[in-house]
Amino acid sequence: MAVSEVSGADGTRYDHGAELCPYRLVLEHVTSRWGVLVLMELLERPYRFSELRRAIGRVSEKMLTQTLQTLERDGLVHRDAKPVIPPRVDYSLTALGREAAAQVKALATWTTERMADVEEARRAYDEAREERSRAS
Repeated sequence: MAVSEVSGADGTRYDHGAELCPYRLVLEHVTSRWGVLVLMELLERPYRFSELRRAIGRVSEKMLTQTLQTLERDGLVHRDAKPVIPPRVDYSLTALGREAAAQVKALATWTTERMADVEEARRAYDEAREERSRAS
């Protein structure tokens, strides 16, 4: 089903072309570069901020903070700040977040399983394109 064919529970069609369509925004949050990695890591277990940053790797503190805040606002991530010294903040998935993370993980698994096919398709595409450019 194409994204433009998705309908709401009441049968109305969503305007996926709208710049600020809420469904598109949530999809962007879940499938963003860091959103995918955060969801997949938190699917395994709760993490403290620094643990999560190390587990994901190569993400800036600012970007991870923004991603966690966005996912928390969308109801996918739970932030548990404990009033201790030093401060301790744990992040985990909500039930909604676990559901989204399972979908993301399924896509990641498919990507892993089908990577050889994707690489073959890329090779064939590149060869055909190179052949067309030589013929021009």
